Amino acid sequence: MNQPLTAISLVALLLMPLLPATARELDPNDPVDALTISRKIMCSTVDGEATIFWWEGRAFSRRRGERDRHLFDVEGMNVRACVADAHAERGAGFRMVSRELLIYRDPASGEALATWDNPWTGETVDVLHVANDPVNFAMYEQDRGGAPMRWSGRAEGGMWRQTNTVPLFYPNPLGGDFQPEVGGTYHATEMFNFFGNAAELLDSELPHASSHVGWARMSDWLPWMKMGGREGAIYMHTSGLRLSSWDALPDSMKEEITAHYPDYTEPPALDDTRPNVTSWIYYRRVREGAEKAPAR
Repeated sequence: MNQPLTAISLVALLLMPLLPATARELDPNDPVDALTISRKIMCSTVDGEATIFWWEGRAFSRRRGERDRHLFDVEGMNVRACVADAHAERGAGFRMVSRELLIYRDPASGEALATWDNPWTGETVDVLHVANDPVNFAMYEQDRGGAPMRWSGRAEGGMWRQTNTVPLFYPNPLGGDFQPEVGGTYHATEMFNFFGNAAELLDSELPHASSHVGWARMSDWLPWMKMGGREGAIYMHTSGLRLSSWDALPDSMKEEITAHYPDYTEPPALDDTRPNVTSWIYYRRVREGAEKAPAR
């Protein structure tokens, strides 16, 4: 039997045309959607909206013939934002601007290290924490070779996951003019795992996606360790996540930023065109006096 319309149901019917359409599911195989997916993972589809990633873990040594040593703990953060961009050859895309910190901490106290006792040389050395500003990046509908953009992750079982492996091999910023003859090329590998909720990532109406991250890095000894060419390497193994806001950072990191790195409360300007900084370049700048490390 038909029921008469009530005042409430009549209002609901009148408002129906004003309600937004159901969100479209992004297609990872479509270059434009793949670009949106990547931007949602890395930052936000809203130009200038700040995003913070945070991670923590431990650093170990690796030398032939001896047990790996737990050298110190690490805690890092990256504050970033994205802005739409267009490239003459590669099409539409976005640029990401960011700055990042990696703090080396005492495993027992959790305090940021001012000095470190080198167990191989017996020397007490000054610690230089990582303060890379900027660390910028761009992505477009086509890669440098002209191939269409493809998302490298997978979405299945209600979750998404993405693995990025970045082998690094280039002239060491601390080297001289004869590196091809004597060696000393910087050699490292960065390994990332990202994962989260697939429905959230593929929803075309949501500006960003929550994300958990695993980061591992194997490299030559850090320059401030002053290992003097000794055989071996250092590796770091960490996990973290995208934070909801600055307030979600652990107090230890907020205190560190407030006291020593006040610029890291927000990302660089969206039109930042400075060359990227690595931890080795930062070390060189400090040693040469071009930049001053925070006093501890």
